Amino acid sequence: MNTRKALCASVAMGFLAMAATPAQAGTPELLKRLHEKGILTDDEYAELMAEEARPSPAAASGDTMTKASESVDSSRMVRMAASGIGLEVGPATITFSGSVNGFYVHDNPQTPSATTAVVGGVASVGSNNASAIRNGLLPGFLKVGVTTQQAGWDVGATFGMYPGINSTAYGALGANNGGQPTALGTAGIDFRQTYMTFGKAGIGTFKIGRDIGLFASEAILNDITLLSSGTPGGNVAPGNTTLGRIGVGYIYTDFQPQITYTTPSFSGLQASVGVFQPLSSLTGPVQANSAPGFQGKVTYDGKFGDDVSARLWVSGVTQKHDEVGGGSFTGKGVDAGAKVTVGPVTATGYYYTASGLGTTVLGLFDTDGSGNTRDSHGFYAQALATFGKVSIGGSYGESHLDYANAADAVANPDLLDVNSSYVGQVRYGLTSWVTLIGEYIHSKSRAHSGNKAESDAVAVGGILFF
Repeated sequence: MNTRKALCASVAMGFLAMAATPAQAGTPELLKRLHEKGILTDDEYAELMAEEARPSPAAASGDTMTKASESVDSSRMVRMAASGIGLEVGPATITFSGSVNGFYVHDNPQTPSATTAVVGGVASVGSNNASAIRNGLLPGFLKVGVTTQQAGWDVGATFGMYPGINSTAYGALGANNGGQPTALGTAGIDFRQTYMTFGKAGIGTFKIGRDIGLFASEAILNDITLLSSGTPGGNVAPGNTTLGRIGVGYIYTDFQPQITYTTPSFSGLQASVGVFQPLSSLTGPVQANSAPGFQGKVTYDGKFGDDVSARLWVSGVTQKHDEVGGGSFTGKGVDAGAKVTVGPVTATGYYYTASGLGTTVLGLFDTDGSGNTRDSHGFYAQALATFGKVSIGGSYGESHLDYANAADAVANPDLLDVNSSYVGQVRYGLTSWVTLIGEYIHSKSRAHSGNKAESDAVAVGGILFF
């Protein structure tokens, strides 16, 4: 009897599989007809009808999942970010971006002599050539951003870590000290970005924390050596970065503690203004500054037709310096620049003038020993042409430093008069993330005394962005 029951059930299930799915109407009718024809006994018919009335495991599972999904709080779900590399966690979006680069840099310095001493010069002087595997002007970096909207405000926090690949000899300048090319060294991590933002579309954005400055920021952000090497600066013991065109065309903007406000964009026109941590001189009299620094920037972005676009900017900085024991001076400067793209060619021009800011970096050789300010100015011009995956570029720039007065000239005869360099560069876009770069750099430094030094370098490597 059990064998017959199993056989009949199998036949019935075969009919059911061919005729209908459990979800289709008519299945009970089919069982009834099989029962009437004697294929199913009364007991078999009753048992199969009972099984038909019982919900299937798949349906039961679907019901359970539906009820579970209805009970889940969607604000606590994790989703992929709409763009870039990141994720959405409840009401917040977390994004990750970064860069890694490395270059073989070979530097051929000027042989030392009685006429090569230039105080503040960037051209290399040494008895031997130097080879290094090092970062370019950019160290590597990893940025983590968290953004959300609360009470109608767009709110965000950014953390930017910038590790170099070379070992660092830590000192007064932290990760920006010179390198230490010995075993058991460790790379330097420059945690240069830590800031919060909040704003609205019609109000603008406020920033509080540490980030790139306003004055001279466009100079470095539009410099073609930002992705490569430029002037090596210390190739024997490489630190976190090369110099690029810092000190040979512009003063380094730096990453500084600040509270800044940026307006909304009005047809491409946008302005920023900020209050900054006052910086003490690196080479002047000891200072205890009572007032903050102030910086501002105005930019304009426009597009003209299909093939022409432009970015124009002007920025400024001012800060009063109070010397310990009395005396004060004000460091100030302005700059202006333009980047114009016509078809495959992008050309950039930049100029700055300053008093009491120094050269190369803010506060370096800004005054004489008595706190008298030195004037400075500089410029660079560059062009980059892109044809498919290949880009070819070149640039030239100068940074000048003047004496404070006649006494300064007597006391510091070998003080820098001008640093200059020209750069030739070739890029190849290997992938959307990876760019391979080859570069030649000629750097020259001349003192007011007439002393001078020249050096040549080549750099070959690559940079990755994600």
